[in-house]
Amino acid sequence: MAKKAVFLDRDGVLNVEAGYIHNVEDLRLIPHVAKAVKKINDSGFFCCLVSNQSGPARNYYPDSHVKALHQRLEYLLWQEAQAKLDALYYCPYLSPNAGGINPHFTHWGTWRKPNTGMLVAAAWEHDLDLKGSFMVGDKATDIDLAHNAGLTGILVTTGYGTKVVEGEYQHKTKPDYIASDLSEAVDWILQRQASP
Repeated sequence: MAKKAVFLDRDGVLNVEAGYIHNVEDLRLIPHVAKAVKKINDSGFFCCLVSNQSGPARNYYPDSHVKALHQRLEYLLWQEAQAKLDALYYCPYLSPNAGGINPHFTHWGTWRKPNTGMLVAAAWEHDLDLKGSFMVGDKATDIDLAHNAGLTGILVTTGYGTKVVEGEYQHKTKPDYIASDLSEAVDWILQRQASP
């Protein structure tokens, strides 16, 4: 029986949006996200990070730095609420015309949102039911990703979310729900699951 998942973007959803984070200690959780992730864990949903991380392709820092940021993210979630991510996927790749310069990471890739590669990989590796799953993000590309893969897309107004709603960032999009933050998004998901 395939599991349903809640897919989460990273920057602006779990941690405070701070651009490219060069110092690991500068990654800080948005208030209440650890408890929200713990609610996902306790509900039986598979909780999975899917994040575009083009820093390595832009030569800002090595791929190992992205992994170190994710170790800190997992540590903070666990320390605050014994919350955990069941899996983490990220895309370090970027095409040359989008700004990629490091030859190891500069190419077009199916994993870069709004392409569906990360979701397909997660579904394949963890037996997930994408049609019954949710994507929570703060960018139009997160909502596009959700709809491209047949998921319910939730836009949070943390991070870039407010600018997306106002049409000032990326492009107009039609989320299935707009939440003030991850806590509200998770509550909405769990209410939807509870109602027949």
